[in-house]
Amino acid sequence: MFAHTKAFSGFSVNDLKAAKTFYQDKLGINVKEESEMPVLQLQIEGGIPVLLYQKDNHEPATYTVLNFPVQNIDEAVDQLRAKGIEFLQYEGNMKTDEKGISRNNGGPQIAWFEDPAGNILSVLQE
Repeated sequence: MFAHTKAFSGFSVNDLKAAKTFYQDKLGINVKEESEMPVLQLQIEGGIPVLLYQKDNHEPATYTVLNFPVQNIDEAVDQLRAKGIEFLQYEGNMKTDEKGISRNNGGPQIAWFEDPAGNILSVLQE
């Protein structure tokens, strides 16, 4: 039934203006504002947008809502840090190093950070 549909995803934020500034200025993503309703479209390569909608009683997701594959995770983390983005630190199975990068044996290298609404995002290198 859905094998050939162009599905899309979305998640909530508590402030669309702050989200637009973050995703556009800090992450360099083309952000389109919908005029019919208060929603943002992240125009990500591949042509399928990610929708961000304002929710007054927004609660940040406790899981990663959006992953950004990168060629070199160290360079990506350094560039994002230069823009003021702080990376989350984890212990245990997903232990992160001083830069905030989890370098799991055999898995992708991944570093997590939050958007202004507290949603968890990541950069990862396969």
